[in-house]
Amino acid sequence: MSETTSAAEVAAPHRYTAALAADIEARWQDFWEADGTYEAPNPSGKLAGDPEAVARPKKFVMDMFPYPSGAGLHVGHPLGFIATDVYARYHRMTGHNVLHTLGFDAFGLPAEQYAVQTGTHPRVSTEANIVNMRRQLRRLGLGHDQRRSIETIDPAYYKWTQWIFLQIFNSWYDPEADKARPIDTLVAQFEAGTRPTPDGRPWAELSGTERADVLGEYRLAYASDAPVNWCPGLGTVLANEEVTAEGRSERGNFPVFKSKLRQWNMRITAYGDRLLRDLDALDWPEAIKLQQRNWIGRSEGARVDFPVGDSDKITVFTTRQDTLFGATYMVLAPEHPLIAGSDNGTGSIVPAAWPAGTHDVWTGGHATPAEAVAAYRKQAAAKSDVERQAEAKDKTGVFTGIHATNPVSGERIPVFIADYVLMGYGTGAIMAVPAHDSRDFAFARAFELPLRCVVEPTDGRGTDTATWDDAFGSNDAKLVNSSGDAISLDGLSVPEAKARMTEWLAANGIGEGTVNFRLRDWLFSRQRYWGEPFPIVYDEDGVAHPLPESMLPLELPEVDDYAPRTFDPDDADTQPETPLSRNADWVDVELDLGDGRGVRRYRRETNTMPNWAGSCWYELRYLDPDNGDALVDPGVEQYWMGPGEDRPHGGVDLYVGGAEHAVLHLLYARFWSKVLYDLGHISSAEPFHKLYNQGMIQAYVYRDARGIAVPAAEVQEHEGGVFYYEGGKVSRLLGKMGKSLKNAVTPDEICAEYGADTLRLYEMAMGPLDVSRPWDTRAVVGQYRLLQRLWRNVVDEATGEVTVVDAEPDEATLRALHKAIDGVTQDMANLRFNTAIAKITELNNHLTKAAGPVPRTVAERLVLLIAPLAPHIAEELWRKLGHTGTIVHADFPVADPAYVVDETVTCVVQVKGKVKARLEVAPSISDADLEAAALAEPAVVAALDGAGVRKVIVRAPKLVNIVPA
Repeated sequence: MSETTSAAEVAAPHRYTAALAADIEARWQDFWEADGTYEAPNPSGKLAGDPEAVARPKKFVMDMFPYPSGAGLHVGHPLGFIATDVYARYHRMTGHNVLHTLGFDAFGLPAEQYAVQTGTHPRVSTEANIVNMRRQLRRLGLGHDQRRSIETIDPAYYKWTQWIFLQIFNSWYDPEADKARPIDTLVAQFEAGTRPTPDGRPWAELSGTERADVLGEYRLAYASDAPVNWCPGLGTVLANEEVTAEGRSERGNFPVFKSKLRQWNMRITAYGDRLLRDLDALDWPEAIKLQQRNWIGRSEGARVDFPVGDSDKITVFTTRQDTLFGATYMVLAPEHPLIAGSDNGTGSIVPAAWPAGTHDVWTGGHATPAEAVAAYRKQAAAKSDVERQAEAKDKTGVFTGIHATNPVSGERIPVFIADYVLMGYGTGAIMAVPAHDSRDFAFARAFELPLRCVVEPTDGRGTDTATWDDAFGSNDAKLVNSSGDAISLDGLSVPEAKARMTEWLAANGIGEGTVNFRLRDWLFSRQRYWGEPFPIVYDEDGVAHPLPESMLPLELPEVDDYAPRTFDPDDADTQPETPLSRNADWVDVELDLGDGRGVRRYRRETNTMPNWAGSCWYELRYLDPDNGDALVDPGVEQYWMGPGEDRPHGGVDLYVGGAEHAVLHLLYARFWSKVLYDLGHISSAEPFHKLYNQGMIQAYVYRDARGIAVPAAEVQEHEGGVFYYEGGKVSRLLGKMGKSLKNAVTPDEICAEYGADTLRLYEMAMGPLDVSRPWDTRAVVGQYRLLQRLWRNVVDEATGEVTVVDAEPDEATLRALHKAIDGVTQDMANLRFNTAIAKITELNNHLTKAAGPVPRTVAERLVLLIAPLAPHIAEELWRKLGHTGTIVHADFPVADPAYVVDETVTCVVQVKGKVKARLEVAPSISDADLEAAALAEPAVVAALDGAGVRKVIVRAPKLVNIVPA
């Protein structure tokens, strides 16, 4: 006996151990790969396959796109991957053609940052990360169709990302058709004169640049000057999520400023109503639907014009047009175009001097309106939108020197700028009704502005006290103080007043009823290197031209310098310099775009697409990954994702991922699907029919007295729940798992110690899939022992021979078996894998305790039950039981209803509410028979003691309640 071989291993050389598990798992993973076990056939094309398999009901199961991190996976990452694998395996065994694969969302900031730090090209580091992640995922035994796996950084993939961008660029939203249409149809309307140009001139008289500007106001992808978060210290523009509430960069803690840059946008707002409406038919968690509804933020109200001077006007959107008589001042966002040109004191709207009677508190201590506006705009630019919308104790702002006219009362009211109004919502201007809005009230108090109550509270307080509570919004509330020469709302209810005011505004050309969305158009540009290049070039007049499809993909060039240029962190008057702009040979090109103008000189777009681009449509490429002629074959897309009776908008059958993607990714993907659907490229108007959000695997974070995270694996627990690291006391808090928190456990560690099947079982058994749960390495052994007991019920540990017998199981075993089958079947279909494992464990324990060998029919069905959860050991046992085919496509067991129901159930008999007897009765007993049996029971007869029976309440088969006379 060697020093490393234990006595137990000698006595039981065929015991299920980590070493045996590793051998079994490696062999079956090799077999699945060589056999193409998980390859799902398409109905046509390069991936067409067995017609019999195609004829089965289909199931398309997807995980959210993972990013190939250099740190590799920790045990929290595969939770959703294992769950979808179990679900997919179950459906293969129930006769479905299952498409399940996984790709990599590989463009984005992390790889670019790594490249800047190390000098390694982002493609090199990203591809190395993908190789490592594929290895880790393979070791988990995930049943992916590897032929369909994709990477967003592959030019063959992003060719079609660019192609989709061009479809969107070459489209407009036709409100009459309520859908996107090719831009050529809009041009035809302008050419025919059925749609007038903005200035009324014939289309033929417009120059090329003028036509491009007109079409840009309609295109679904368009370039415009947009406010961005500019961080000079990092030399890059940041997304809102990358800016702290203090208005600084999350990375590096540098100041962030508002700046305007020419940016690409997607006109997602055109789809606001449809994005809301179509949510109803999706099988998504209600919490996610609510987040999307709130993000889209549809509100009905009115657009109202407030005249300014002789020719200008300020347009506001309000949902409370009934309160126009209560508007005593106006507020513009600091970025509002009416005053945006006034930084140098030459703004056309801002006067040169303060009007007579200007309150000192309105001026901010500045000598002129231009100085006040310029100083305040600079102050506001240093704040993030989050910070500006936060409830601050002190309201800030400054008078612009401008007065507007309240269109219903004729009153001149002052116009301020204040950072609590954002250009990103509505029109960037509000009419302030301080008597009925808490923020307006606080601002009015700070700047000594008047209040006018125009809605009488419903609680009888009258209108002498300024109030903005919910009572004023009641439909029963009445309008007061709302009469003028042209219109009176006094005495009307809120709905009546809204309708009357909207009608009056439209009749007088002052405004109209309209719908507004909180949703903003999607900013689609990034000043980075590692992203998809835009298939756009600019001519000498700055007009954007799409590249012809024959020039796709436009590949990302190799560059030596990936880093954006950085500046003095406090210098807000700087501009980004994109890495691509430094590559003159790539930027400046001579091309023939096939538009009849011949070879001309152009300049390429040097921004790149955001990391969301590749994940907006990847579900479609999974269907037809090798198609070089089309985004996806229409027949293939119809087969896997087309609409059906239970899926009116089509889409993926199951999409699993984190709730943190509730809005951005899911909303963007829905938008792209709808555009492609409108243009006739796909049959599914929604990308994901059923969405399921898995919880998070958490881990304890231990921190020393300095607050520094210490290695969780080296922390020792003392009595009383006190924890120490290297002799010092540390705190413990449940949180995320991650390398930086020093509490990450890798799947490689667990697989080495117990095997992949044990890891799979443990992650699925930890609790409901949609609930976060703490990782406990010590608890993993429980699932390891389940697999060891399963192995022993089939295999002799001493000889390795199968021990099952060809004998009929007893009735108790049959009942245990079929109850398990019935319960596991329901649990698998509903993603309740933790309770499925509990039922399998119960059956396995029953067999362990039973005398004698396990009947073959029971052993085989037990192995089939656990196969989706622990596929490697199931394959090995299935082969040992004499089967030559893979268990992956074996039939899932079906329960016999006769054994699912209990042979008898216990019925409680009560007399005057007190239990007097318990009867063992058949589950199918009728109410009449149960009543007769209860009344004949001796204990019940004794309890009645000759008294008559006034009433008998029967709830067969479990309860009889007798009420004596």
